[in-house]
Amino acid sequence: MKQVFNPYTPINEYIPDCEPHVFGDRVYVYGSHDKEGGDFFCMLDYVTYSAPVDNLKDWRYEGVIYKASQDPLYSKYRYMYAPDVVKGNDGRYYLYYSMADTHGASFIISVAVADNPAGPFDYLGVVKNPDGTPLQDYVIFDPGLFNDGGHIYLYYGFWFNFDESSKYTREESIKKQMESFRKTREEILQTPGGVMGPVCVELENDMLTVKSKPKRIFPATYAGTSFGVHQFFEGSSMRKIGDKYYFVYSACTNQELAYATSDYPDRDFKFGGVIVQNGDVYYKGRLPKDRLARTGNTHGSIENINGEWYVFYHRQTRKDEFSRQACAEKIEILENGFIPQVEITSCGLNGGPLVAKGVYSSYISCNLTDGNLPHGTFDFECPHLTSRGEDYLATDIHTGTMMGYKYFEFKDVKKIGINYQSGARTPNGIVYIKTDLDGAPIGEIKISDQANWTWALADVIVKDGTYPVYFIYEGEGTIEIKDVIFE
Repeated sequence: MKQVFNPYTPINEYIPDCEPHVFGDRVYVYGSHDKEGGDFFCMLDYVTYSAPVDNLKDWRYEGVIYKASQDPLYSKYRYMYAPDVVKGNDGRYYLYYSMADTHGASFIISVAVADNPAGPFDYLGVVKNPDGTPLQDYVIFDPGLFNDGGHIYLYYGFWFNFDESSKYTREESIKKQMESFRKTREEILQTPGGVMGPVCVELENDMLTVKSKPKRIFPATYAGTSFGVHQFFEGSSMRKIGDKYYFVYSACTNQELAYATSDYPDRDFKFGGVIVQNGDVYYKGRLPKDRLARTGNTHGSIENINGEWYVFYHRQTRKDEFSRQACAEKIEILENGFIPQVEITSCGLNGGPLVAKGVYSSYISCNLTDGNLPHGTFDFECPHLTSRGEDYLATDIHTGTMMGYKYFEFKDVKKIGINYQSGARTPNGIVYIKTDLDGAPIGEIKISDQANWTWALADVIVKDGTYPVYFIYEGEGTIEIKDVIFE
């Protein structure tokens, strides 16, 4: 029986910042493209994956849809950041993106076009003012597009708390913005409320020319507003549900997707809530110190697929933020329009729990923590997912580390095991298997020094049903786990 996991793309694929769109009878995901083990964001050309709307277990690789070298700015700016695609009123598909340098700065929104949602796309031009000059109002970053009954809206922007942080004086804030965004003092001071924050502008039918000046859609300052710590950071994305506009964005906590709602596409937005958080922080009251997986930037959006709503986001692997992977979860939109925060899982788009039979990669674990997880990039021993040659594994597993999967359907399961080897320090201990973190183990695996990958299984006693599965190491030294098995 075919199943799908998180990440839902191949295990060696790294596509963050995904924008899901249903075109025809398929859903397509458009995102950045990280290089496995790369040393910077978005080092590879754009590719896309698609699936039938009635079978989200069947993802198809559509190939390279656009190359960075097709952009005239390629000689100076090598990296294509988070893109979006919109179907124009002419029936063609338009890809919007920004080229960035090694400092991560972007200054122009470029556009490519194709006759098919899977491309290939051809370079068209840059978003421009009516006088032909490139659009450069506010901070050019992470374009998001929305076709609202024939009105094409472009959203973009970036925000950092230079102004609201006690760390900077007003003068220091201005200098920081000049350096970070390559804006002049006059641009910063003459723009009401400053140059930061999410903005909206409507496009002409040529898909390049703006109709009027962009305008900020969130408050210029967040103090005293409904946003609290969930203010906008980056990753603009718009959807419409009923008569309400939902602006989905990456919040300034730098680890969650949040949303705001309005009766209008370009003003009066109020904070709605958190949709997903890549360490399950805030889920059922969880505190940041108790995150269940590494946190770091995430970016994505929501989409209605075959009558059901889903959120698409990305997770972190390795010890940096340059190898991010696409994940998704089913969400619920309540009658009052509220979206409850959803839990991150291993089963994602599977439509239900995974079957507790056979071998599963450690790479689909949704929880991996020793209780002291870092946020963002780190350079010390801490459990994390990585690749080594053709092996994909959880490494730096030391005493107190928990690796968890959610969820599995158990039926007549008698044994559970792991495929492990010694880590950086010679191990000696026990891996406890649990289906309830607060409950007793259902099995134990004795760990010893193993220079090569070795299977070790435990007899388990567990009733049929659906459970999370946790592997908890207690002992000396470190181990690495490549796979788990159910028999």
